[in-house]
Amino acid sequence: MMSARAIVTRGPLIPVLTIADPAHASPLAKALLAGGVTVLEVTLRTPAALEAISEIVRTCPAAAVGAGTIRDPDQLAAAIDAGAAFGVSPGTTTRLAAAAVESGLAFLPGAATASEAMTLAECGFDVVKFFPADAAGGVATLRAWQAPLPDLRFCPTGGVTRDNAADYLALANVACVGGSWVAPAGRVAAADWAGITDLARAATEHLTR
Repeated sequence: MMSARAIVTRGPLIPVLTIADPAHASPLAKALLAGGVTVLEVTLRTPAALEAISEIVRTCPAAAVGAGTIRDPDQLAAAIDAGAAFGVSPGTTTRLAAAAVESGLAFLPGAATASEAMTLAECGFDVVKFFPADAAGGVATLRAWQAPLPDLRFCPTGGVTRDNAADYLALANVACVGGSWVAPAGRVAAADWAGITDLARAATEHLTR
């Protein structure tokens, strides 16, 4: 199993993918891989999500695919059964934190406040999803947390775009960002895989300068 630190240091961007049709899973993942993006988060917001994760695991071994929007231990268990390499949550309950620790799965628990981040650190997490990043103060909040929370690294998600992603990544406590702009719903629905590869490549090049 990969650690959370290993997951978030594979690249500057984790695309947040909402897949409604499992037939799109493999070509979408391959398009993103061709653009240099190797870590993928499939949100559990559609009935097709778990099947999509399994399909990407089966057909794209170069990708580290995780399950996002995990809200309870049952969803965590289902994600593991589907083959997810990591999990992500929008927020973190006591039950979910305990289940994630017990599972051993690389996990990015969600936090929006310093108190939540400190509680997660006490549970043993050293990488935290900062969500909703823009609404919770964005770059300014994470900059303020650098001195009092020096042991934590963050993956801000929520309101992160191509235009502001580099501002987040310039912070020492930001390991990567999460965003959906490299796989917009319209392009996925239209099966515009070449266009998605172009977006992924542009994002990778822009964020690794």
